[in-house]
Amino acid sequence: MATSALGKMAVHMQQEQLRVATGLRSLLFLWLLSLVGANEGQAAQDTPHRRFEYKYSFKGPYLVQSDGTVPFWSHSGNAIPSADQIRITPSLKSQKGSVWTKTLANFQNWELEVTFRITGRGRIGADGLAIWFTAAQGLDGDVYGASDSWNGVGIFFDSFDNDGKKNNPAILVVGNNGKLVYDHQNDGSTQALASCLRDFRNKPYPVRAKITYYKKILTVMINSGFTPDKEDYEFCAKVDNMVLPSQGYFGMSAATGGLADDHDVLSFLTFQLTEPGKEAPPPDAEIPKEEKDKYQEEFDNFQQELDKRKEEFQKDHPEANEQPVDDLYESVNEREVRQIFEGQNRIHLEIKQLNRQLDMILDEQRRYVTAVTDEIAKKGTGDGAGGTGHQPQFAPADLNFLLSTQREVIQQMAEMRNSVSETVRLLSGNKPHGSAGYETTQHFNDIKEHLHVVKRDVEHLVHKSLPQDVQKCPDVPPFPSCLTTTHFIVFVAIQTILFFGYIMYRSQQEAAAKKFF
Repeated sequence: MATSALGKMAVHMQQEQLRVATGLRSLLFLWLLSLVGANEGQAAQDTPHRRFEYKYSFKGPYLVQSDGTVPFWSHSGNAIPSADQIRITPSLKSQKGSVWTKTLANFQNWELEVTFRITGRGRIGADGLAIWFTAAQGLDGDVYGASDSWNGVGIFFDSFDNDGKKNNPAILVVGNNGKLVYDHQNDGSTQALASCLRDFRNKPYPVRAKITYYKKILTVMINSGFTPDKEDYEFCAKVDNMVLPSQGYFGMSAATGGLADDHDVLSFLTFQLTEPGKEAPPPDAEIPKEEKDKYQEEFDNFQQELDKRKEEFQKDHPEANEQPVDDLYESVNEREVRQIFEGQNRIHLEIKQLNRQLDMILDEQRRYVTAVTDEIAKKGTGDGAGGTGHQPQFAPADLNFLLSTQREVIQQMAEMRNSVSETVRLLSGNKPHGSAGYETTQHFNDIKEHLHVVKRDVEHLVHKSLPQDVQKCPDVPPFPSCLTTTHFIVFVAIQTILFFGYIMYRSQQEAAAKKFF
């Protein structure tokens, strides 16, 4: 009895221990879930608000205005704006170029998404490309086409290895307070706050750089251009506690040296970042009233000039007022009807051509049957006159089979010809009414399929009507040659004498003409 009581107590204690362990696991799981939820909530709360800034951005197509300028941007040096990109430097030696925003950016946190291509013929390129945020515009200089001793930050895409350490192409983040002179000999490695080694030349897709400055932390992410995925970024560099000017200009520059690359910028997108909990500034807060009045005045002047030109055009071309503008363009239904009518005309022409081919085949078959019939008649006459001296070339059963097959071919060809003629007549008299898009297209496809079937049947019947033992054509009797060897030699001799005589006559004429000069 004591043993059984002890066993029950042990079982009870084990059950209590299991219950306690299960409760602890549940509490631990709930605690982990609360931590994960708190982290996610904190991450969601820390995500800044992004607002696109069009005055500090550009992107194709229709990038350049009629006067060759880019809206809200200025370019200098060898930069060449086009409809879909800005070529900062072409692949020529000793070229410099840059593009800068015209207005100051006065927001503290920002993010850039830059898409560019650097391409060249050689395995090594030069010199490189730079992305800037500085207190003043560096329109011209020796640091990748921009001025030295800048106040701000530059992200450099260095292509050429100046120091010979084989650490290029590289991406460097270099800050400056306006007093530092860039170290060209060491590729800025002694002044770089952060860097990474990435190859950005001659990639199958454009290279993308995402540069974020948020809460005094500068982060550089790179999409190396190996895939078309626009969001395939990887970490490159990060700088903590970086102090930048409160206002500045965004820009890009590039330069070439003894080696040259094409430096093309496809897009430059700027976003203002606002911390969670803070109210984002209104879009019109940054535009002064004087500037808004100026733009409104320019728009009114342009509208008045446009109205004036419209009136002058209407006076000079009164016939244009009689015809409405809507009559100059066809509607959707008219375009569908025109396309259907053109398709019917093409099918009509194809069927006519097929009809002519069928007529030619019928004529050939009739001539073939007539020739075979005449041959049979001649053989029969020869056999009756000469007795059994010559055996017939074909057996009567083969000849009967050949004749019946030819009659069948002619009959079927005539039926197909009648069917095609009927189709031509129907198509010629059919006028399209309204838009019968799918049904008309399906009808045309059925007609084409039937035409292919007819063509295949005709070829099959033609091959079937020609047995292997009657395909041999009669031998053509030899014709006597009308040109002998003697005639040929005499002809060649006469031609030679005439040729030399003409040459001598021509030379005498030229000599006589030279006496007058």
